[in-house]
Parts: sequence; C-alpha cells; structure tokens
Amino acid sequence: MPSGVYRVDQVRAAEEKLMRTVPAAELMQRAARGLLNVCVDIITTRGRVAGANVVALIGSGNNGGDALWAVAGLATRGATVVAVGVGPTMHREGAAALLAAGGNIIDAHDGAAEVDLAGTDLVVDGITGIGGRGALRGPALIWVRAAAASGAMIVAVDVPSGVDADTGAIEDLQACVEADVTVTFGVQKPGLLVAPGNGVAGHIVVVDIGLDAVLPPPQIQVLDEVDFGSWLTGPAHGDYKYSRGVVGVAAGSPRYRGAAFLATAGARYGTSGMTRFLDRGDGIAAAVVEQFWDVVSAESTGDPRVSSWVIGPGLGTDEAAAALLAGVLGEHVPVVLDADALRILDPCRARVHERFSAGHLTILTPHEGEFVGLGYQDAQLAEDRIGLVQRAAADLSAIVVLKGPGTIIAEPGGGVIIDTVGGPELGTAGSGDVLTGLMGSLLARTSAPYLQTGRNLPMSMVMEVVGTAVGVHGLAGRLAAKGQVPITAQDIARQLPDAIAELRK
Repeated sequence: MPSGVYRVDQVRAAEEKLMRTVPAAELMQRAARGLLNVCVDIITTRGRVAGANVVALIGSGNNGGDALWAVAGLATRGATVVAVGVGPTMHREGAAALLAAGGNIIDAHDGAAEVDLAGTDLVVDGITGIGGRGALRGPALIWVRAAAASGAMIVAVDVPSGVDADTGAIEDLQACVEADVTVTFGVQKPGLLVAPGNGVAGHIVVVDIGLDAVLPPPQIQVLDEVDFGSWLTGPAHGDYKYSRGVVGVAAGSPRYRGAAFLATAGARYGTSGMTRFLDRGDGIAAAVVEQFWDVVSAESTGDPRVSSWVIGPGLGTDEAAAALLAGVLGEHVPVVLDADALRILDPCRARVHERFSAGHLTILTPHEGEFVGLGYQDAQLAEDRIGLVQRAAADLSAIVVLKGPGTIIAEPGGGVIIDTVGGPELGTAGSGDVLTGLMGSLLARTSAPYLQTGRNLPMSMVMEVVGTAVGVHGLAGRLAAKGQVPITAQDIARQLPDAIAELRK
C-alpha cells in the first residue's frame, strides 16, 4: 500500500497525542537512536567510528536535542565530536550527555567569519528541523558553507535546514543545507519529496517513533515500486484484445509527426489489448500503422470499442484540433490530456466539469510551462507546489499530474500521490508523449470491465493507475540511463516492457 506523507501540523498533533502515553524524553530517545544508527552506518562505509571526526550543527529546537543525543552515542564509540551551537540556546540534557561522553561544545557566535572543516568525516545538521522557515543566516550559514566545502557526508535531522518541510520551498539555494542523507522521524514530510526540497534531501530514511498509531489516514501518499505490480498484471485466461481494453490515440500532425509515434509507442507497451490511432486524413495515421503493424486506425472519436482516449501530443492548436478535443471529451471513458490539448482546453473547461459530475474522469498531464499556461503562476509554484496542484485539480474537476522532479498527482477531492521513482533522465523531448500513451493504455485495461457493465472507475482506482503509469515511466527512464546517457524518448519507450516485467515480480 502507498505510504503516508504528513504536513507539520499533523505531525505536531500526533506527537502531542502520543505524548499522553509516552514521555517526551522517550520520543527524543527513539529519534536519537534511529539517527545514531544511520550515522554509524555512514561512517563505517568510509572507515571506523573510533577516530572519526564529527561536527554537529545545533539549533535551539528539539531537533538539536535529537542530534546531540545521537552524536553523544558516536562519542562513546570513540569518535571525536564537536557540537557547534548556532542558535541562542541548546538542548540542556542533550548537551550534558555529549559532554559526559567526551565530546566538545563551542558557540558559533564566538567564532571567526570563516570556518575550515577539512578532515571532517560527518556533519550532522540539527539547526532548524520541521518548524524552520526561510534561509540560513549569520553563524549558521558560515558553518553550513564550511560543511559543504569540506567533503564530509552531511546528515540532516528531520529536514535539511533552509527547506520548508511542508512545501519544499527554499528561499535561497545558497543558504540551505544540501544533505547526502535526511533522517526524518515518524513519517515522510511533503517538502522532502517535491522540488526544490527533494533536490537537497539526498537519501531519505524514515525512523519509526510510534506515530503510526495516532495519525489520521493520509491525504498525501507516496507510491513505491512495490505498489505498482497489482496494476500491471498480464492477460488472464480467456482474455482477448477487447476484454483487455482499447486505447485510442489522437496525436501528431504534419509538423509534429514524432509525437504521434511516441504516444503510440507508450500505448502499445502498456497493458491494454489494442491501440487504435485516430485517422485525421493528414497521412499521420497511415504512417503510424505502417510503423506499428499491431495498431489499427480509428475513423472517429465515437469508436465504441475504445475504453480510454489520449489526446494532445503534437496535435496542433487550430480549429480542427479544438473540435477534436471537444469530441473526445464527449466520450464516456477516461481521457488523458497532454501538450496541445492543454493549450486549447479553455473552451472545453465546462465539458470537463460536466464529465466529472457524471463520473467520467479527465486526467491533465502538464509540465511546469503548461501548468502556468493553465493559469497557475510560477511564484505560487515556488511557495507551495503541492497545495497549488491540489487547487488546480479542484478548480478543473480533473486529476492533475504536474510532471517534473517529484511528479505530483492530485484529484479534485484533495488526495495527492507523489512519485519518487522518476529521475532527471526523463527531462528529454518527447518523454511526456510516451507517458501519455502509457497512461491511456493502463486506464483502458482497467476501465474495460467497468464500461462493459455501465459503471465508472472509482477515483481511488484511477489515482493508483495514474500513479503506476508515472512510476513505470520513471523506472523505464532509469533502465534506459543505465545503458547510455543522455537518453531519448525512444529509449524510454523501448524500456517500458522491461520496466513492467521488473515491477510484476
């Protein structure tokens, strides 16, 4: 099942509830033990704990206390530990534990304007934690920059300092911690999973402190690779091409022929039984069918055998394209909109709302530029990426898939899935076209048995299928990148069968 992701206020409320039965000191010890274990593992990959040089940057909050208790454990194992107080105060019991273990404490406010941490093996960032906001300044910034220049491994406690735990927002990329590992307590935080915060979080380790028992059901979820297999099953006994679903593809134009081939390639390698390509009389359909012998042309958007449509890649933005979009949106099947379909969506927004009211789901797959074109501003994206996509999904009565680092999938009711599989290799021309076709194929396979009985797909099911498409696409990109860098969209498409096979295991 997907794992939950929780905002700061939810974590705080859960901690308060848990502390009615578990002392606060015990919760800190649970967090510190988990942090200590990760630090030991990191140091031992580079040498021995005994003799290692460790610097802990300590703020005034409880995260500083977690860090102090953890590095005290390193000191008892023979590491040379220096805790640097960068805030006005320091957790008293944690500081006493470090001193008793043989560590040292210094006040950053008494230091020089420049710091050299050459020879340091590990830096622990315990400056701000999940309650922190804004850029680092003063002594904290001096020591963070020294840590970055030292070559030491950097472990962030709960969240890298300078990153908003809720939104991933970073006020100044030059004034935040760039961690190799983030040890977060209890649950994942949204800001660790979406841009730009995910770019500085490094590898994320979640330490169990007992919050699961007191947390509400999550509104935000992250899908791991293990979740995808249930939507990628092969043909069942007795299946045939129509029972497995038919995906209709409306894509490409004389100017953008490649988009037609890429979207079709994504559709062919999905789980549906058949791909039908819409013939617009411009020669593109004939070229696609000649290239892909298993693809059949469709004469109209009203083909009753089609159980999902994808429309938009390379389609054009003229009146004919707009009429075609209106026709596709008139069908009572899941519809995936991408690229040009998003650019000409405005006249059809009412139809998208009507589809939603009737239980027919529309999926929009913009990249950032297309998302801004839908009316959502860059500045708002920087402030709260997840919140803005949630708003867009509610405004548009559609599932919105904002592609990019930490792709966000939001449904009109506020539910969110965050992708953690895809990497930067997906940022190549035509990659989104492949994803669009793949998504349509998975939706066709899933919707076919429902349509045969006059039912609509449940929202939760569509969300997981869409998330699976994003995850498969991300894994295909990773597999392609193993063989060569850079990669093309064709490389991603060719890896889809291997990605699906791997995720079925």
